[in-house]
Amino acid sequence: MNKPIPYGRQSITAEDIAAVVETLQSDFLTQGPKPGEFEKLFAAYIGSKYAVTVANGTGALHLASLAYQLSPGEKIITSPITFSASANCARYCGAEVLFADIDKDSYTIDLNRVEDLFKKDKKIKGVVPVDLAGYPVNLEQLKTITDKYGAWILEDACHAPGGYFTDSKGAKQNCGNGRFAEQAVFSFHPVKHIACGEGGMITTNDEKIYKRLLRLRTHGLTRDPLEMQENHGGWYMELTELGYNYRLPDMLASLGISQLKKADAGLKRRKEIAAKYDIGLKNAGVRTPQYDAGHAFHLYVVQSDKRKELYDYLRTKNIFTQVHYIPVHLMPYYRQFGFKKGDFPAAESYYERCLSLPMYPTLTEEEQNYVIESIQSFKLNI
Repeated sequence: MNKPIPYGRQSITAEDIAAVVETLQSDFLTQGPKPGEFEKLFAAYIGSKYAVTVANGTGALHLASLAYQLSPGEKIITSPITFSASANCARYCGAEVLFADIDKDSYTIDLNRVEDLFKKDKKIKGVVPVDLAGYPVNLEQLKTITDKYGAWILEDACHAPGGYFTDSKGAKQNCGNGRFAEQAVFSFHPVKHIACGEGGMITTNDEKIYKRLLRLRTHGLTRDPLEMQENHGGWYMELTELGYNYRLPDMLASLGISQLKKADAGLKRRKEIAAKYDIGLKNAGVRTPQYDAGHAFHLYVVQSDKRKELYDYLRTKNIFTQVHYIPVHLMPYYRQFGFKKGDFPAAESYYERCLSLPMYPTLTEEEQNYVIESIQSFKLNI
């Protein structure tokens, strides 16, 4: 096939372009009405009370950590199989990072290992579970652990808008709905379900956290008379704490609003692609993912004993797969804290074998057939 097939790709329609152009021709390119509109629509989609737009998913993790008042000397737990920002958010606050190994089937954080860490260390203040590839962590089970130790949960749902798990009462719990995790974060990077170019969102049901996030996002400033010590007039504002400039421009928010309208259709298509991979790769020499109905399929991750050879072979076929992720604890930055190879065997074994196949709503039947046939042909040629 002449056309390259990447592992992920944004889909920008004429409606998306028209939405952005309309904003470009309006009075506001930033600090206008579009971020607020996006927040209300996204909160309704997820099922949370509040949503706060930010510049990107990393900024969302940072601000959410600050909203929990994470500070030096304290610790958080996260998975070693994630993008480094899930851990870095604690380091931005001067806190320490502990890792818990992953479950061998879901590839998400192993809750038994999480509890083991809590039993050993009283300085742990929170857990950052990652809905890896779109597989939702069972936050109800995690909350039974964190409640024992007075800790919070910050759900990294960047891969999972539209995903859900089923709780002990048989109810669907949407990723980011705030029922079990006091805060959740999402990313609007181009390969995610909703593309803004760059962008992120924090969802919460806690009004106090919500108001603090609004201040932290905009330098720590407030114009709310109830929060100010003085009021000199309509122009007046007060710096209440040290904040950041993590605002999402109206241009990008307008794209997010347009993309959100297609979120359900995109998720449906992702699940169709996953189902076809399940069948087509059944005897192709790779392990297909284990998952429940609530999987959001940002990624479709297979495992192969000859991952490097398969990766290179597919590239010769113009198929550009990816590896998600290099274990965070093996990155040079985190090795300086004493982490080393062998610390988390399940995560390291996963890394040696994992490969993310093309997964995006505009992947055609012809392209997917070609990917499947290429993997099957690799098996025959080794």
